Amino acid sequence: MGSTGEPAATFRNPLMADGPDPWMVFHNGYYYLTATSSTEIRIRRAASITQLADAPDVTVWSDRTPSRNAQIWAPEFYLLNGPSGRRWYLYYTASDGNDLKHRLHVLEGGGNDPMGPYAYKAQLRTDPSDEHYGIDAGVLQTGDGRLYLLWAGHPGHVLFVSAMTDPWTLAGERVNLPASGFGCDEVREGPVALRRNGKIFLVYSACDTGKPDYKLGMLIADERSDPLAPQSWRQYPRPVFERSDANGVYGPGHNGFFLSPDGTQDWIIYHAKASAEYTYVGRTPRAQRFTWSPDGTPDFGAPLPLDADIPVPAGDPAGATPGTASVRE
Repeated sequence: MGSTGEPAATFRNPLMADGPDPWMVFHNGYYYLTATSSTEIRIRRAASITQLADAPDVTVWSDRTPSRNAQIWAPEFYLLNGPSGRRWYLYYTASDGNDLKHRLHVLEGGGNDPMGPYAYKAQLRTDPSDEHYGIDAGVLQTGDGRLYLLWAGHPGHVLFVSAMTDPWTLAGERVNLPASGFGCDEVREGPVALRRNGKIFLVYSACDTGKPDYKLGMLIADERSDPLAPQSWRQYPRPVFERSDANGVYGPGHNGFFLSPDGTQDWIIYHAKASAEYTYVGRTPRAQRFTWSPDGTPDFGAPLPLDADIPVPAGDPAGATPGTASVRE
């Protein structure tokens, strides 16, 4: 629920009435939130997280090209250095209406505004003839500036990684990164990277997203290692974020990460449902703060109930208690 007028020190989830596969950043005084809308890409922005639920959606991309004008899913945008300078790049997946024809695409922004305007840049391929199924593209940027694309593909609906020579060009063969489904092995998807203290935490979703047991798993690598080498990654032994029957939250997953406005707090954005039924209906974007365990791994806790009053992120103009400095890069 959003603010109804007076600034508040808390907010409630969800951040919008509908929207699987959410992605959010805070940039230059605004939160920017997007999610899957199937026919186009929309972004909403607000100065306070309390205002997002009532913020208007702005369509930043639609497409008439038959091969990529349907089933537009999982948009994510990143501010990256390219040959033309620093730009926003928006990654998404789209098809011709046949799920098996899903491919990965990237748009290039005109500058420093996450709202665009955007222009179509490329289909992401490991070679010119590459026609692999692909969804849920995300970018890993290491501390020394190297870029890698992470995504989910076939055969097996598993995780892949490829090096990038620039924000729209893949280099070399795709590499499968084995990852546990924790007994729910039909899908691994939605990979997103989190870096802190020389470690890379690759957080991914496991299970069919329509099931209540959709959840997050995690792989861990040393940032000095080769992300293209499967042996660089260690499987975290248990799910890191999963259903909470006590809180009425089912199928939490397909997440992203963002920093609070003052840069001192780490937050997770994810979708979840209020129903334990096997259904794709009712997936809504939700956000909550997470912390770090003594062993240096992220501690996401349990997904909060919809009636929880959550303190707004530190530095939010609605007013929040200052956090403690994060050392995440």
